Amino acid sequence: MQQSAVPELAHTHTRPIHWVATATAVAGVVALSSVVQPGSATAAQSGPGGRSAAAAVAPPSTAGVQFPLECGPVKAVVARKAAGDLDGDGRPETVAVVHCDAPMGTPPDGVYVLTRAADGGKPRVVATLVEPKQRLTVTDFALRARAVSATLLGYSSDAVPSCCPDVKTPAKWRWNGSAFLRSTPAGAHSV
Repeated sequence: MQQSAVPELAHTHTRPIHWVATATAVAGVVALSSVVQPGSATAAQSGPGGRSAAAAVAPPSTAGVQFPLECGPVKAVVARKAAGDLDGDGRPETVAVVHCDAPMGTPPDGVYVLTRAADGGKPRVVATLVEPKQRLTVTDFALRARAVSATLLGYSSDAVPSCCPDVKTPAKWRWNGSAFLRSTPAGAHSV
């Protein structure tokens, strides 16, 4: 093997400081990308008489809503929420996963659909998709293509401890014009 005419360069060896500098730069880019986001897309359609329709309607907020949930001395907590137009009327609804703020254990979830009147009134609960008395925990919660989907963790019997759900069921709810209908996609099974 022929020896290089150029001596080995010191800057070609990585040292811990190089890795620290690279990690810091990557962390800075990630942090900056979470702060700098593009604006939401909006579209305006011309209505009768050439007037522009409202580009976007804000979804109902969960703040101040009285959920049909008995929590006793603790308050109700909105664990997750998603918004979208579930009924095709051009106004978004909000779907909220709510449970009691229990100091220990895993309290059961309730899933509620919120809407508001066309005049922009106070948000209100219009449908309950999951009742807390069913003792279910909601995971993989999403709202896509005018449907609410979630994975429901539950119990095969009352003898199963609350810490350890042993049944996993996927579920999807879709508005049919008068009510939310639940379907259970293939794949429901015990965990």
